[in-house]
Amino acid sequence: MGYIDEKNNLHILGHTLFPGTKTRINFNTAKHFTSGSVEVPVIVERAKKPGPIVLITGGIHGDEINGVEIVRQLISRKINKPKRGTIICIPVINIFGFLQLQREFPDGRDLNRMFPGSKNGALASRFAYQFTQEILPVADYCLDFHTGGASRFNAAQIRIDKNNTENLNLANAFNAPFTIYSKTIAKSYREACAKKGIPVLLFEGGKSLDNNPDIAQIGVDGTIRVLHYLNMLSPNVLLPEETTNTILISTTKWIRAKYSGLLHIKTPIGKQVEKGEHIATITDPYGSFNHKVKAPNKGYIININQAPLVYQGDAIFHITKD
Repeated sequence: MGYIDEKNNLHILGHTLFPGTKTRINFNTAKHFTSGSVEVPVIVERAKKPGPIVLITGGIHGDEINGVEIVRQLISRKINKPKRGTIICIPVINIFGFLQLQREFPDGRDLNRMFPGSKNGALASRFAYQFTQEILPVADYCLDFHTGGASRFNAAQIRIDKNNTENLNLANAFNAPFTIYSKTIAKSYREACAKKGIPVLLFEGGKSLDNNPDIAQIGVDGTIRVLHYLNMLSPNVLLPEETTNTILISTTKWIRAKYSGLLHIKTPIGKQVEKGEHIATITDPYGSFNHKVKAPNKGYIININQAPLVYQGDAIFHITKD
């Protein structure tokens, strides 16, 4: 199990990392069918001065490329080099899914529904168990980057548990366009952090199999602000300018398609719409049917289904109710 000793040495994944060092460790899991190793690179940067350990992760779902890109930029731009404490970056947790451009592990299971895992369970469960035992215990704070699934594009947002002051303080420091009170999903990574008492921010932005530079920039800027809040930010990294404060949301609802057909979006992501406002149109392919989708209440559009075709009952918008 990972830990910090009395000399501020970090013990993780069978390695001892001294203060002021940087290391790349390969987290070995299962092998390919061809017996080749599948390794998850773990990039660790340690300052000489003691301080918090921040664990930054992307790619729990293998098709969520934007989260991978955010963590990659943090490393490439040396934002992960702290002036105190330690920053651990894992750009791609689900290497299996990433290689296949799919959400799940090869066993068909969603890794983000397998925590804390099992030593002798299915592949995804075993991976979650190793991660929970070997890496998570050393973390004081966690930042986890996600995107919307399938064709559903999320406005940049932080999701936190309600009534958790430290998470709210971190979310305010991150200052995403939206901060949403969201229930923790059973057996998720966020739940594993909560059970260990580790403050965690879950970032959502963009959609799967897409790399959106605007979303990536928001994720990078938010991380910089959090590191500044924790007094860990390197003096070589410029603090982004503040524009507006994050909008705190406590209640949301999904708008679902009443008809099947071609979906024509009429409103941009993140916009505040009025009740009854025309936000989309559903048509048939033959020019004989035209249905206007109207906002059921005043609120911000925080998710849009960008699929060109929808079935009756498909979620097409996520709207706030505050």
